[in-house]
Amino acid sequence: MPRPQPQTSATTWAIISGACLVLGLAVGYVVFGHRPAQPVTVTPAAQAPAAAPQAGLVDERQLQALRDILARDPKNLQATMQLGNMLYDAGRYAEAVPAYQQAFALDPTNINVSTDLGTALWYSGQADAALAQYEKSLAIDPTHAQTLFNQGIVRHDGKLDHAKALQSWEKLLASNPDYPDRAKVQQLIDQTRQKVQTTPIAPTRSSK
Repeated sequence: MPRPQPQTSATTWAIISGACLVLGLAVGYVVFGHRPAQPVTVTPAAQAPAAAPQAGLVDERQLQALRDILARDPKNLQATMQLGNMLYDAGRYAEAVPAYQQAFALDPTNINVSTDLGTALWYSGQADAALAQYEKSLAIDPTHAQTLFNQGIVRHDGKLDHAKALQSWEKLLASNPDYPDRAKVQQLIDQTRQKVQTTPIAPTRSSK
């Protein structure tokens, strides 16, 4: 299954998580934001979070230079976003979170920063916080494709809530008819729908 990817840099999306193995899909991307998607190793859906994109190298001198800029100018939006992006690309998701939080505080209408923050939270093992942040993104734009896709992944893999994952992906396709990976999302919908239909309903107690 696709997995969340950063939104604030110069690329788009790709998100693959444990659900790929569970659903038997050959998808290999994770939706995060505007930086290029990378193939990932996925884990079973019951184990959250899904494997994050392969970490890249980062120049510590560049990181320090950005931190020095922010020490002098804490409201420098571009520096906060760049710091978050660099830390994310290096696989340092927990460190990327406060950078994205600072950027979102500076620009609370920036849906790309918001969704990047949600995805960094997801890869830091915070599914609930990620979903809460995606809700903030959708308050800015209820039809934002990457956010809806990522929300579905976290609902499916992080919360094992397949019905709500379907809601996210179905809304994505309904509101984004030209979505580039439409066929893959439809495949996710079909596979998850089968899972929802075949999930046994457990009996409940008649009295409390």
